[in-house]
Amino acid sequence: MKEKAAGKSSRLKTVDLTYIGVFAAVIAVCSWVQIPFGAVPVTLQTFAVCTAAGLFGAKRGVLSVLVYILLGLVGVPVFSGFNAGAGALLGVTGGYIIGFVFTALIVGLEVDFLGGRLWVCFASMLLGILVCYAFGTAWFVVVYTRKVESITVGGALSMCVFPFIIPDIIKAALATAVCAALKKYVKK
Repeated sequence: MKEKAAGKSSRLKTVDLTYIGVFAAVIAVCSWVQIPFGAVPVTLQTFAVCTAAGLFGAKRGVLSVLVYILLGLVGVPVFSGFNAGAGALLGVTGGYIIGFVFTALIVGLEVDFLGGRLWVCFASMLLGILVCYAFGTAWFVVVYTRKVESITVGGALSMCVFPFIIPDIIKAALATAVCAALKKYVKK
């Protein structure tokens, strides 16, 4: 009985560390795939973040995002445009990077507590992306106002949210499909 209890401990196992490391790398690669789109580029980061949390749950999903962010902070060029360092987090897109943590948390908690049914998984990804929009847009307004000029909420939304709604819905749908296809291969 003690062996079973030891297997259920909250410590990270080798398989956890492997998943976390692999998906931190996947998020980085997806950040490099970008379409220039004004001040905030369209990337595949949200797809990777949603997929990580949808496959692995809150703990491993959030840790994947945190490892990705820490890699960027120490100078590994993992952010969009091959950027790195604190300057990337303090720039106009830094709020979105921080928002990825909460996206992974929302999607991961859904998987952990509701089992990851397709429509619930998709809905949680959309909710997570909306929370990421909130963090990113709020931070964008703060940085943009300091560096360039003042901006209205409507102006910020037209630059940071409205153009990305359709691409992000597509990314959430694709992430849901990938999670459904790969879930049976993920070791708990």
